[in-house]
Amino acid sequence: MPIRDLLPRLRKAANMTQADLAGRLYVTRQAVSRWETGETSPGIDMAKLIAYVLEVPVVELLEIPQGPVCQSCGTPFSSPDMERSLEDDGSGNADYCRWCYSAGVFTQQGMDDLIEATAPCFAQATGVSIEVAVSYLGAFLPSLKRWHRQSHLMEHGGQTHALGSTASSQITNKETTCRDQRQKTN
Repeated sequence: MPIRDLLPRLRKAANMTQADLAGRLYVTRQAVSRWETGETSPGIDMAKLIAYVLEVPVVELLEIPQGPVCQSCGTPFSSPDMERSLEDDGSGNADYCRWCYSAGVFTQQGMDDLIEATAPCFAQATGVSIEVAVSYLGAFLPSLKRWHRQSHLMEHGGQTHALGSTASSQITNKETTCRDQRQKTN
């Protein structure tokens, strides 16, 4: 659901006026009004703050593609050249794409590694900066099956992983490469 439709409903459910929400976000009432009319949209970092203030999961505010997505990187399976992965016995895996999971093994071991590998492609495909792509992925990926499961393990004494803390600085120092470019070299 677009944020222009969602934000007024969430704001009213929290018993807040536009001015109340604006005050909590340190923006003008007019900014909130422009978001609610669809004239503009808040950036990813503002969406995180809105989610915090309204006490809702940030993924509720992100305009996430409908339909099945890779449960590691979040890319819709409807995207061109997006194939599902195979297990090591050759059987199909319905949850993960071939870029994230191959022969029963994840190709990127941690969330930082995945963000570093995919943020440049995400930025190029969506026309946002790499920093915005990193921020979006850092907010969105934890909602996916792979990372949610790892988060659950962390809470119960399992393996740990980083949540995008260093990916932004690593990415800005690397050459931008995308899946299509990697595919050409394979």
